[in-house]
Amino acid sequence: MHEEMESEMGTAASESIAEVMPRIGYTILAVIIGVFSVCGVILNVTVIAVTLKHKQLRQPLNFALVNLAVADLGCAVFGGLPTVVTNAMGYFSLGRAGCVLEGFAVAFFGIAALCSVAIIALERCMVVCRPVGSISFQMRHAVFGVAVSWLWSFIWNTPPLFGWGRFELEGVRTSCAPDWYSRDLANVSYIICYFLLCFALPFSVIVFSYTRLLWTLRQVSRLQVCEGGSAARAEAQVSCMVVMMILAFLLTWLPYATFALSVILIPDLYIDPVIATVPMYLTKSSTVFNPIIYIFMNRQFRDRALSFLLCGRNPWAAGAEEEEEETTVSSVSRSATVSPA
Repeated sequence: MHEEMESEMGTAASESIAEVMPRIGYTILAVIIGVFSVCGVILNVTVIAVTLKHKQLRQPLNFALVNLAVADLGCAVFGGLPTVVTNAMGYFSLGRAGCVLEGFAVAFFGIAALCSVAIIALERCMVVCRPVGSISFQMRHAVFGVAVSWLWSFIWNTPPLFGWGRFELEGVRTSCAPDWYSRDLANVSYIICYFLLCFALPFSVIVFSYTRLLWTLRQVSRLQVCEGGSAARAEAQVSCMVVMMILAFLLTWLPYATFALSVILIPDLYIDPVIATVPMYLTKSSTVFNPIIYIFMNRQFRDRALSFLLCGRNPWAAGAEEEEEETTVSSVSRSATVSPA
């Protein structure tokens, strides 16, 4: 009986495609997500390849950056590219099993990427602020952070495969995600837990870590620990990057999280399918924004990545006369001994 209902739902969905959006709309969406997906694949493959090629980049503090690239690559390959195909066709053509697999893959890699962003923030806070005293950041800490990101994502994305929550078509019905619309008590409880532990918690870690990091750099600057104003330069650079990180996080994830929570908490709320699709595409665009912000604002990665993409040529390297501070501001952490408040 359940299978018959799913079959009828799939038939109804395909018959009502014209009512959701004109055919040209699906073509436009296919082009948009195609551009994001291809760029995401290129940028994140570049990060991984450059790291494997250059031993200097295989440092513990860079593990989370590479882990983020792997997660974003998974999102682009298993989430972006299939959505290009389904949008080009004008309907979800992968069947019920394909919907579950696609929904799980996107959620799994997406939350792993989100956790990686939080871990990057936490690790940088540890390195600069030294909240645990003189304990240095080592290989085991980096490996532990990477493992936590995947394990946490796996724990909270597998329940729908076993009946607590489920994956369903979303937006214009060309991709799948956790079912935000069902009023079933078990599904609602899952979505609330999912929101709190897979969005609110990482976001809190990010805000706390970067707030503490900026506060520490401000104290270092005031105490003039670094000679020649290097602390002030590091503070300005990190401040700029932190603002971009938080804005990118809010731009790509907050609309989707707000949409999901609103649908759950307000049962009578109606959101047009086309409008509901916008937050989904913003989250998938993070596969492009993340490597640009986290990697290409780090001079170590940027110089080597540009050489890799331009076949050994880097026209900007010769003009860089002043040495920039690394985004991890490890140089500040080595010279600063500001005790935690």
